[in-house]
Amino acid sequence: MIFNTDIHSTSDARHFAKKHLPWMVFDYIDGAAGEGYGEALNRKAIQHIRLQPRILNNVEHRDLSVSVFGVKTKLPFGASPMGMCNLATPNADLMLARMAAKDCIPLGVSTAASTPLEKMIETAEGHAWFQLYFGGDETVSNELMERAEKAGYETLVLTVDVPEVGRRPRELRRGFKMPFKLGVPQLIDFALHPCWSLPTLVHGRPELANFGGEYGEFDRAASRAGADWEFLDRIRSTWKGNLVIKGVLDADDALRLKKAGVDAIQVSSHGGRQLDSALPPIGALSELRQVMGDDFPLFYDTGIRSGEDIVKAYAMGANFVFLGRPLLFAMAAGRERGLQQMRDVFAQETSITLAQLGIVNMQEISPGILC
Repeated sequence: MIFNTDIHSTSDARHFAKKHLPWMVFDYIDGAAGEGYGEALNRKAIQHIRLQPRILNNVEHRDLSVSVFGVKTKLPFGASPMGMCNLATPNADLMLARMAAKDCIPLGVSTAASTPLEKMIETAEGHAWFQLYFGGDETVSNELMERAEKAGYETLVLTVDVPEVGRRPRELRRGFKMPFKLGVPQLIDFALHPCWSLPTLVHGRPELANFGGEYGEFDRAASRAGADWEFLDRIRSTWKGNLVIKGVLDADDALRLKKAGVDAIQVSSHGGRQLDSALPPIGALSELRQVMGDDFPLFYDTGIRSGEDIVKAYAMGANFVFLGRPLLFAMAAGRERGLQQMRDVFAQETSITLAQLGIVNMQEISPGILC
């Protein structure tokens, strides 16, 4: 099914996605912890950052490439690890993987992906990082890391900000659970959204592709509260590639992670999905850059909705930026065409922002561009 939509902004993608997706799925993607105040506050914090335009610099030729772990990307943004992407539209995982291959950008492959991790890195032509959730059983974690290593992953992203899954009332009101437990409200919901339900019926409902059979089961709601610094030490000694710790907002934690030998930190509040009262991560990014020094790699996600936001994150201290919801909205709105449009919007907006600031590449971005 082809959607006749044109995406010119993240808000366009969200608007069309809201029309096409069942309420249950839209609220799963769009929802946040608590009342969503923390997510909204971070958006306001990003919006309130002001940039200083400069004039009469020759900015005719601009370059958006960035180097991440020795790989030169064509774009200054990648895709965050997101569980069950195929809820947005069938084969969404593979659409993201093809984008990663085309632009040489990192794609976070979630533990809870809808496509096997082996297929994802193959489709992404190596431009994939495996994201690990600790599910309470270290044996399972070790097996997943072993699979990732055999598949060719060179970077592991350990997500540490989910000791318990945050309460997300919008999901709870819609009865969202994994695996799905369908009742009359959900069946009515699906029937009222044929643009989603018919393709999903043809392709089959999304599954947790890295589990089942010999790989056991994945409990999305399982407690991960047993993870501690000793667990991190064991992960570091086991995983020989790049190790990124995702979900860090505290400077003391960041310094301790650096001492523990991690290769990079991803500053994130999980898209506002974990703690409604968390501080805006865009502010935490600036603080962590000050305490970690100029050379330690800091990545960023949460609340990025435009190319201007990407430039702001770099100015606040990020070495690379990851996108989440906008990509899912775009695929829900227009499948692979929608994803390409959303990718182009972010690239064009970033390039135009550089021109307005009088600079020609991402390496020239510094705190000096901030008002």
